[in-house]
Amino acid sequence: MSGPQDEIDALTKQVAALTARVYKLEKISGVPSDSQPEPVPRSQPQKSASAPSGTMVQPPSAQQPVTQSQPNLLSAFPRKDPGLEKQIGQFWLNRIGIVAVLFGVSYFLKYAFENNWIGPAGRVAIGLLAGIGLIVWSERFRNRGHAAFSYSLKAAGIGTLYLSLWGAFQVYHLIPSAAAFAAMAIVTLATIVLALSQDAELLASFALAGGFATPILLSTGQNHEVVLFSYVALLDVAILAMAVVKPWRRLLWGSFLGTIILYVGWFGDYYSKDQRILTVCFAALFAAIFAAIPLASPYELSKRFTGPSVTLTLLPLLNAAVFFLALYQMYEGETVTLTWFALVLAALYLAIAGSFKSRFPNQDTTFIHLLHVAIAIAFITIAIPLKLEAQWITIAWLIESAVLLWISVKTHTNFLRYMASAALILGIFRLLFFDHFHTETLVFNLRFFTYLVAIAVLGGIVGFGKRYASEKEMPLIYIAAIGVNLLALIALTLEVSDYFARRMAISGNHHLFYHQNQLAIARDFSYSAIWLVYGAALMTIGFRKRSAFVRWQALILIAFTIAKVFMYDVSQLGGSYRIVSFIALGAVLLGISFIYQRDWLKLSSDSSEKSA
Repeated sequence: MSGPQDEIDALTKQVAALTARVYKLEKISGVPSDSQPEPVPRSQPQKSASAPSGTMVQPPSAQQPVTQSQPNLLSAFPRKDPGLEKQIGQFWLNRIGIVAVLFGVSYFLKYAFENNWIGPAGRVAIGLLAGIGLIVWSERFRNRGHAAFSYSLKAAGIGTLYLSLWGAFQVYHLIPSAAAFAAMAIVTLATIVLALSQDAELLASFALAGGFATPILLSTGQNHEVVLFSYVALLDVAILAMAVVKPWRRLLWGSFLGTIILYVGWFGDYYSKDQRILTVCFAALFAAIFAAIPLASPYELSKRFTGPSVTLTLLPLLNAAVFFLALYQMYEGETVTLTWFALVLAALYLAIAGSFKSRFPNQDTTFIHLLHVAIAIAFITIAIPLKLEAQWITIAWLIESAVLLWISVKTHTNFLRYMASAALILGIFRLLFFDHFHTETLVFNLRFFTYLVAIAVLGGIVGFGKRYASEKEMPLIYIAAIGVNLLALIALTLEVSDYFARRMAISGNHHLFYHQNQLAIARDFSYSAIWLVYGAALMTIGFRKRSAFVRWQALILIAFTIAKVFMYDVSQLGGSYRIVSFIALGAVLLGISFIYQRDWLKLSSDSSEKSA
């Protein structure tokens, strides 16, 4: 039989198990508990006097734990997911309640106003007191941990203050514009202070919206350029200062858009040429503020993302573009002045690019540095066509596309790659369909040089693309390779066409019509000869590089030449030209056929045949 010690041990384990269950139930039901349950002591085995030496006797409670024989009382308290209920109770009902209260108060005030219960001064005073009261009241909820509800009340209070001040000036004319402006500026400043002290980006966005709405709300229909733009510049600097100490990049976008909206609105209503110098100074001030964003903002903030942030990538580009568009609008037609502006901006952006190493010596600023270099190059490419002939616009776009592609490859930035592709497409499209050249010499002229630039850019894409392009980008590399050959054929064909056109013009002046006909026949033969020679050269390259892609291009070009010879040359060309055309075509075709039949390059058994 078990002794008294065994029974005590068993009872101790039962009490500990029951205590643990009671504690769990109290925790689930929310009843406060004085103490946590003590861990169940492990029972020490006792030696029995009647047991043989070396054997241990375990009490029944140790062999069969009490917790396994008791019913699961926790199943009586089913758990529910409080997520949706919490969302509805804490957020949706909160916002609906605020809107309902505001509507109720608005209807009450409207009814009171319509019945003249409250005069204009009283109405404004009620609005101001209500706004201040909501802001003060919201602090109680923030201190108790209800930040979202607190910010909702602050939003209503700040909006009430702005509308009350607007009503005092614009509706009831109780205060002058200067007083209303100063009061709204104080509200904006106070909101900024609250946002910084409470680390609340939402409040900062309220300050930004109210700050840029102030000039619109207090507009008197008169031109106050200095006051307006000085205020906007101060507001932009305040937003920039907040972005320096807080990672609130979205505010920079709001500030940028707000500045553009106010500038465009003022420009459309009040700008005149006699204000140009002052307006240029303010536009330059705005551009300088936003150009300072990469230098003023801690660069390590951009490391939170995979690669540089959108703000540090896109905003400098948009800022430069918008500023130059503003200058172009004010100096339209004055190409010399715009050229100097473009060159000065290029120099400034190069200086900004060079300052990153000294500003952030321990950070990787390669991307931002190259981005500002690209902007400088863009301004240089703009300055060239402004000063020279229109064809230089095409050359500038082609060069810019090459530079942007090089930067995108070095920095692994797809955004710049898209910009480079757009510039390249625009340059080639303009070259083919818009540029008109007047050539006086064969090959050594501006048109052939422009085509060579385009061919060099596409050739660079093909060459570097084989090393850096991904599998998804390989179709674009193939298109670029085809573009190289097409542009080369077009350039050579145009040179032949212009050469014979100049000869025909000379003969036409002397009324030598027979000679003109002979020149036309020679021109058509030259087309076939150029295409055939180019096709043979492509086929040779395809064989040497073992590239089926190049050989197929050669075959298509030769097939096109065959069609021209048999369908056009046979009826239009004279006897000697017809003979030479067919013999040359036959010789080239026989030579290519012989290479294929002999299989000198082992194409049929070469498993390493290149596709490009």
